[in-house]
Amino acid sequence: MYTQVMEIHRNGERRRGPEEWFTGVVHLTPIATPADDSRLAIFDVVFEAGARTAWHWHPHGQVLHVTEGWGRVGRRNAPAEEIRPGDSVRIAPGEWHWHGAGPTTSMRHLAVQEAAENGTTAEWGEHVTDTDYQGRATLLRSRLTAAKRTESVEVRRIRLSPNEVPGAHVHNCPVVGSIEQGSVTFQREGEPSAVLGPGDVFYEPEAVTISRFDAGPDGLTFLAYFLLDGGQSPEIELVAKH
Repeated sequence: MYTQVMEIHRNGERRRGPEEWFTGVVHLTPIATPADDSRLAIFDVVFEAGARTAWHWHPHGQVLHVTEGWGRVGRRNAPAEEIRPGDSVRIAPGEWHWHGAGPTTSMRHLAVQEAAENGTTAEWGEHVTDTDYQGRATLLRSRLTAAKRTESVEVRRIRLSPNEVPGAHVHNCPVVGSIEQGSVTFQREGEPSAVLGPGDVFYEPEAVTISRFDAGPDGLTFLAYFLLDGGQSPEIELVAKH
């Protein structure tokens, strides 16, 4: 027989992530640490915008579960991928990888891993460069619906309230947008809808109906680039549903 003793640790100690392992501001709260016969380690990790880990790997792999915000995870020789609340990432033993917040959004996740026999839970490498972090991916390539001369560009930062639904609309000029914060359900007429989040881009062709542009539960902030001909000003026209 043995006596099982339950322990309660209240308000775990929150500490700053060391600079040799992280870029930017990161805070870690230990939930479980290897002890006695258990090798389990769990951390609650908060990354401020732009913060990320250095390259590293785990002897027995790792599971990440995103609880708040929007972030990124990357591995060797592959573009970074976006991770959102509710997403879980399983990382293989020995796989070089990194993870962190988005450029303009914080991110919080649980990190679960098992310690090796020598007690280590991770092996660390070099810091993630800005090039690796940004990915330099082509986010949008699209033909304009009609050939036209663009003489000026007007850029506006636009905010929508949580769950705001502006309704179907058209613009008098091509519009390219980039999501900064929040999310939106975006749909061009006759095409499937898509949920876009921070870092995603969209294109609204001139005189084409945008069937849906519905803000998510956290609202929406985005940049809109209006491609204007001589003397034009950006205009929007609501389209009545039949």
